[in-house]
Amino acid sequence: MYDVREWRHVFKLDPNKTISDEALEKLCESGTDAIIIGGTDGVTLENILNLMARVRRYAVPCGLEISSIETVTPGFDLYFIPTVLNSADTKWITGLQHEALKEYGELMNWEEFLVQGYCILNEDCKAAKLTDANTKLTKDDVAAYAMLAEKMFHLPIFYLEYSGSYGDPSFVAEAKKKLDHTLLFYGGGITSRSQAEEMAELADVIIVGNIIYEDINAALQTVLK
Repeated sequence: MYDVREWRHVFKLDPNKTISDEALEKLCESGTDAIIIGGTDGVTLENILNLMARVRRYAVPCGLEISSIETVTPGFDLYFIPTVLNSADTKWITGLQHEALKEYGELMNWEEFLVQGYCILNEDCKAAKLTDANTKLTKDDVAAYAMLAEKMFHLPIFYLEYSGSYGDPSFVAEAKKKLDHTLLFYGGGITSRSQAEEMAELADVIIVGNIIYEDINAALQTVLK
């Protein structure tokens, strides 16, 4: 069992995007703490299995962020179940999760599953549009969602997601102040080492994704050793 509390840096790979074997090898052997496979659209069981098999050549832990029931497959070290706390549609908060548990709840090894309480803050990103997320939030709003995640729901992870844009560090800092036990994940727009260092000072774990497909060398620079 891998302890996410020891993680500081994670690369997130989209199974709907193309990555060369050479680039994948560099990522997996970069010193990152884990690879998480997950995406918003175009995610199929076939492309998840293909990417997992390629990552499995390396020793790095590999997790799946579940986007649909149909794409859940054995073979990952950990499974991350997102619940979008600032969604206006209960489907994305408890609806899909409830359906999954009706079908697979008795089969699940709960030591392998971690729930991520998402707060999506970039109104232009696909995830915000898909989940009808209320992104017009103040720092106080975000802090309240952080407390909701930890104090009321006892979630292991609170995930601030800016998805494609670099977030406001003051929002991340405000969320962190409210968390004693729940881990703070930050993802969104990290394209340089200086940005990685800035967010790593505030969040427990930084997630690096889009830059992988734009500039692999820049992505590698975000790994903080």
